[in-house]
Amino acid sequence: MKLALFGGLYSNYLALEAAIADARSREVDEIVCLGDLGAFGPHPDRVFPLLRNHNIRCVQGNYDNSIGNQLDDCQCGYTDPRDNHFAQMSYEYTLKNTSDDNKVWLRDLPVEIRMVADGLKILLCHGSPRKTNEFLWESSTSNAFLDRLSAEYNADVIAGTHSGIRWARKLTDGRHFINVGVLGRPGNDGQTHVWSTIVRTGADADKDATVCRPSGPAVPVSIDFVPIRYNHHRLAKEMRAESLPAEFIETVLSGWWTTCLEILPSRERRAGRF
Repeated sequence: MKLALFGGLYSNYLALEAAIADARSREVDEIVCLGDLGAFGPHPDRVFPLLRNHNIRCVQGNYDNSIGNQLDDCQCGYTDPRDNHFAQMSYEYTLKNTSDDNKVWLRDLPVEIRMVADGLKILLCHGSPRKTNEFLWESSTSNAFLDRLSAEYNADVIAGTHSGIRWARKLTDGRHFINVGVLGRPGNDGQTHVWSTIVRTGADADKDATVCRPSGPAVPVSIDFVPIRYNHHRLAKEMRAESLPAEFIETVLSGWWTTCLEILPSRERRAGRF
């Protein structure tokens, strides 16, 4: 199987168009979105036709649950007052500009998607299998914890998003955990592109990477992080026209986060500009 995964659309329909085109050029078997369709960017309703027209299955993120049920906030999991201030501004804009039909669609999304590829059990979620808005950071998430998740949720490969920064790790018995990154904003690395992830298994994978299932033969698995370039200047212009915060626009144009920084562990914070 060849699978394209991305999360955190954050209303960035331009990056979504580019990610779909990239996935189709690679002749993937399926494209799956791991949730948080709205937030941050302009015109949230523009992502829905793209998802439907390309038969892209979606996991329900915390944002999708909140918008779908018209809750008071995004359930993002921030603790800092400044982060929550900007999160609330973004949430209120998205709630106001998402149609009633799309709210119903978001409300009914599944919280996880399971599939089997070449005998491997793959679990797709938003934050983690146990909690939709759980932040799993590379620097602060132990192998022992991820091994336990894999065992408890009976999965050889777990893929999530939510934190906004991509990473992957090979675990005991060759299992994998993947944070697929997000399409909605850059990865706090000074680059204006965003990220998608391609997972290849069996004959589609490189032969030097394997998942060794406890019962059964080893199955090759390859994980490729793919930079997605799109017209970020156009997105910034549309954000400005919608009176979205200047801090959001700066992130799109610079590649550095200006909000949602307090949640970062020290190593991820040191990798950024601030």
